[in-house]
Amino acid sequence: MVQFLIRLLVNAIALLIVAYFLPGVHVASFTAAIIVALILGIVNAILKPILIILTLPVVILTLGLFTLVINAICFLLVAKLHIGLSVDNFGSAFLGALVLSIVSYVLSSLVSAAEGPPAKA
Repeated sequence: MVQFLIRLLVNAIALLIVAYFLPGVHVASFTAAIIVALILGIVNAILKPILIILTLPVVILTLGLFTLVINAICFLLVAKLHIGLSVDNFGSAFLGALVLSIVSYVLSSLVSAAEGPPAKA
């Protein structure tokens, strides 16, 4: 449960960083960022695999690069729910999803490095 909360906070902070640096992505508040991070995690867990399966020929043809478009679609879909995230256009959603993935990865790496190696039982 603690791991889940840490990951949620990391994703919310990453979302705030994305909104700060990209002019087309806006987050209302830190609370909104936490809610958006939670909803985005749910969408990525449920809808993203379905979209990948439905677009599998295109994903294979583009050697997996089409998954970046799928990430942007998921990001734009969450923004359309009006829960504190707004995105100006698809280009902003594409860049926002890309930068969010990179920033979230870097922050997660920093958090896991700060925790140290897992304890042996």
